[in-house]
Order: sequence, then C-alpha cells, then structure tokens
Amino acid sequence: MTVSRIPEQTIATLEKLFEDHFKKKPSKTELLPVSGSDRRYYRLSNDKHTAIGTYNANVTENNTFFYFTELFRKHEIRVPEVYGLSRDRKCYLQQDLGTTTLFEQLMKDGYTDEVLGYYRKSIEQLARVQWVAGREADYRQCFASNQFNEKAIMSDLLYFKYYFADLQQIPYDRILLISEMEEMSKELGRVQPLMLMYRDFQSRNIMLHNGEVYFIDYQGCMQGPPQYDIASLLWQARAQLPDAWKEDLLNTYISYLPEIHAPRMEEIHFRRVYSQFVLVRLLQVLGSYGFRGLLQHKPHFISSIAPALKNIESFLAIHPHLPAYSEFRGLLEKISTPEMQQRFSTTKASENSKLQVQVYSFSYKNGIPKDKGTHGGGYVFDCRGLLNPGRYAAYKYLTGNDEPVARFLEVETRMPEFLDHAYSLVSLNVEDYLARGFDQLTVAFGCTGGQHRSVYAANKLADFLKTKYGIAVNVTHTNEKKWLLSADANTEAESQ
Repeated sequence: MTVSRIPEQTIATLEKLFEDHFKKKPSKTELLPVSGSDRRYYRLSNDKHTAIGTYNANVTENNTFFYFTELFRKHEIRVPEVYGLSRDRKCYLQQDLGTTTLFEQLMKDGYTDEVLGYYRKSIEQLARVQWVAGREADYRQCFASNQFNEKAIMSDLLYFKYYFADLQQIPYDRILLISEMEEMSKELGRVQPLMLMYRDFQSRNIMLHNGEVYFIDYQGCMQGPPQYDIASLLWQARAQLPDAWKEDLLNTYISYLPEIHAPRMEEIHFRRVYSQFVLVRLLQVLGSYGFRGLLQHKPHFISSIAPALKNIESFLAIHPHLPAYSEFRGLLEKISTPEMQQRFSTTKASENSKLQVQVYSFSYKNGIPKDKGTHGGGYVFDCRGLLNPGRYAAYKYLTGNDEPVARFLEVETRMPEFLDHAYSLVSLNVEDYLARGFDQLTVAFGCTGGQHRSVYAANKLADFLKTKYGIAVNVTHTNEKKWLLSADANTEAESQ
C-alpha cells in the first residue's frame, strides 16, 4: 500500500521541472492545503528559488489554464508564469506568488485606503481580461462551458431554489416562481455585448505580490456578460464592501474602459444590467452555501449564509423594483428578513463570557481522560476509523503537530469530513452554553496511540472554536510523554 494516492513519480516530475528551470534541485517539497478542486499544489524551494508545482489529472482543464495564462500574459495581465510542464500535461511548475490574497489583506487591515487601492487595481485588470484579452479569446479552449447563456443563468437560479430556498420551508408558488425564473433567464440571456468572463472573480482568487495584484484560478473562463464579474467582486458576501466602495469601484471600471478602447456603450443600460447580474450572482452564491453548508454540513459555508442573506436584504432595499417578478421578489424578501439572518448567525462570546473549552487528545490504550468539570458533560470522538499516518515510515516518528502529518490527514484520509461533523456537533453546545452563561465544556479526541490523528483533530477544533466564537480554549495532549519520536524509542508505534 502506498502512502499517497498521487503517484510518487508526480513529486519526482515536479522536482525535475524545478531543476530544469532553475538549474538546481529543490531542497524542500511541501504539500500545500487542499482547495475545493481535485488539483494538488506543492511549494518547491531551495536557498535561492521557490515555485509552485501543480498536479491535476484533468488534462483538458490544464490546457484551458495554459491557454489563458499565455493569452493574459501576452496582454500584460498579471497571472503566474508557467515555468514548465510534463509531457502528459498533468504536472506543471508555476510562479510562486506568496500566500496573501486580497481577501486576507482586507480581513487583516480592514477598509483602508491601501486595500481600496488594491481593489481598484483588480477592477482595472479585470477590464483588461474582459475587453483586451477577450477580443482574441478562442472560446473553444474553455473546458467546462464556453458561454454563460440563458441555460447557464437558469441553472444558477435553480441552484439557489433547490439548495437553499426549498430547504427553508417557506411557502411560495413553485410553478409561478419557475415561470418567473425562466422569463428572467431569457431576458438576461439576450444581454450584449458578451466578452471574456472570469466566472469566479472574487478576492480569494486575487493574490498580492510585490505591491501588485495577480489573478489565479481562471480555468472557468467563458464568454459572458462583463457585469457578472464586477458583481462577483463587489458583492462578495464575506467581504461586505461598503456601499461607497462599490460605487467607487464600479465608477473606476467604467472610467477605465476608454483607456483600453472598449466599445462605447450606454452607461445607464450597463448599470441596469449590472444590477440584475448582482442578483444572479448573490443567488448562485447562496445556493452554493446551501449545498456545501446545509447539505454537506461544512461549517465555513454555514457561517457564510448570514452575510449572504444580509447582501440580499441590502440589494432589495437599494433596488425596490428588482427582481421585476412578484413571486420571486416576495420569496427573496422572506428569506432575507432579520429573523432569517439571525437563524444563521454565529453567537460570539462577549467580554463577560465565562465559557472555557477543554480539548484533549488521548490514546485508547490508556483510557478516556476523566472530565474534571462539575457537570460531567461533553464529547468524545473516536478517530480510529481514519487511516493512520503512524503506519508509514515517513510519519511514524512525527506527530499531529507536524505539517507533513497534517497534510497527509487532509489529503489522504476522510479527516476533513470527520471534523466537519465534529464541528457541527460541538457548535450546538457552544452556542447553547454561551446563551445560557455556562462556564465549561470538554471535548476529547482519541486514537490508538494518541500521537497523530487525535492530536491533529484536537488542534483543529481548538483553532475552529477560537476563530468562530472567540472563546478560551485549552488543549492538552495527554499521551505526549509517550510519543514515539525516534527509532530508538521504546514505545510501540500505533498499529491500527
């Protein structure tokens, strides 16, 4: 049995691409956190150079990425340079743009002039993508769909209906709603002009590097209305850009178009269509949050629902005549009420909150740690159903605190799914305890040796609770003194 589902030859191929480009072998190859796709990313480096190695078995998707990378760089649009690719086109080496996205900078610094400056640069670069690169784009190179047309718009609206609206048990006329959605899709499907549409243009796909903005994850490019991408960036739910910023950035975009010799258009019409695609994007995103959060129980997406509903409430207030369909409008008003937003809001610890969470990792060989609290409540999670890193020589003398073990658990096991369920269960008690003024909750994760799986899970839960609720969390690894940290240790390795 191999350690990784990705062949070891993949690593060798990426390291060979690195050596061919930089004329020196990498001294370190690090697996990066898994994204929402099936692609795997590695950071390769030595004392002078660094690069990102990518493995993706979907060659058609890779070819789309290569095509648009070449097209964008030709027109001086900042995207990562591709240094080299393998013969089978499943592995490629690209420029390392660092680790800071525009979204992360916004969360760190807030609504500063510097961050606004980055947004302005992004919106101008977007215009170049759409109107400059778009002039000569070959849409046959798009791997998923080549046009955002009436059917694609209807698909987005149905995504919202099925994966969010229908789950809220709010009464509405389903037949009439479908009819109105079809009318709206037909109307927007006739919008002209169609240029090169990024499709997922949001601040997490914008990297900040050496004071400039760079775009990533543009494999989904297709022909479509330019207003959609503007809406995606300006109305991103978690970003919650101020209205003044939205207007500033929309004006920046429109005023930049003459500089790149875009065809003249009626600004009033452009803005009216923009507003309609804001709504389409908001609903597509909410459908995604419903699918990932309410059906797949992923906490990050659940926590995004409240700000997404707030966006819809704000949109309806600004646009009293959109959507121009009574049943559709009525449904949106019902799902975006303050009461609905509160249903999905996260309870935050106040300054006077007494709640403290004790998180343990432990070895089942030594028994479940005894709860030292007065109420005797809490959770115990058994990690032994997950593939054990301790069975492999590469991880045997490491622990759940070490990055290689973390990456193994994230990529090669069902640990992310396991933790999603644990997060949801623990969140129920945390929110109830905060509301009722309780002062203690205990959570324990166990595995065979208390060294890999349980340690990682305990650390991740602690990070999750601190970030989501701002509460005090203490982590204790009860088997730490018995960890197997060298080949000379007397302790036996985990065997299950």
